[in-house]
Amino acid sequence: MIIDLHYHTKEYSSCSNIDMEEGIRVAKEIGLDGICLTEHDIFASRKKAKVLQEKYNILVVVGIEILTFEGDIVCFGLEKAPERMMHAIHLVEMVNSANGVAIAAHPFRNNNRGLGYNIRNILDIHAIESFNGNTDLENNLKAVKLAQELSIPQTGGSDAHRLDRTGIFATKFERAIKNERELIEEIKAGRMNPWFLSRRGPTQNTGMDF
Repeated sequence: MIIDLHYHTKEYSSCSNIDMEEGIRVAKEIGLDGICLTEHDIFASRKKAKVLQEKYNILVVVGIEILTFEGDIVCFGLEKAPERMMHAIHLVEMVNSANGVAIAAHPFRNNNRGLGYNIRNILDIHAIESFNGNTDLENNLKAVKLAQELSIPQTGGSDAHRLDRTGIFATKFERAIKNERELIEEIKAGRMNPWFLSRRGPTQNTGMDF
């Protein structure tokens, strides 16, 4: 099952120009099995996500990308966003208390929003986004190397803000996933790998496809 774990829409993220419904429709058309709406520091409408999931017959999960003092973390399992900015280690503790998962987003992107080597101090983080569609190859490969060094599972996500970037990177899961809770359990179990989804169909990512 192939899911884009990192996606932004213009309804909730001012930096995106993707209409939510159009993005979900395109995700289905290009062969994704699921898409996660991870807006910046705010949750997309779960009600609307459910309606679009049923309309397009594709899994739609509402997560959130939260900026901490050290960098961005994609989270699943939270019911509400933190009321104030937090340190990464405290956000991960909050996510763990909610029985959710936390993924270090684009750790080495050159915009001061990645956790980078701070991940070494947050060993209870659940995964590292080693392939991010808005990060260059060199910095994605730094994330791969750190994930391997720390034996932390890896994910892929488009981090799309433009429609044509939908699914440029995604994550392939070994098992079928029907909802957010099952997504969380599969990430915790590490039963996934980063994936590159070409417009010709899914092929495992070699790290050379942008």
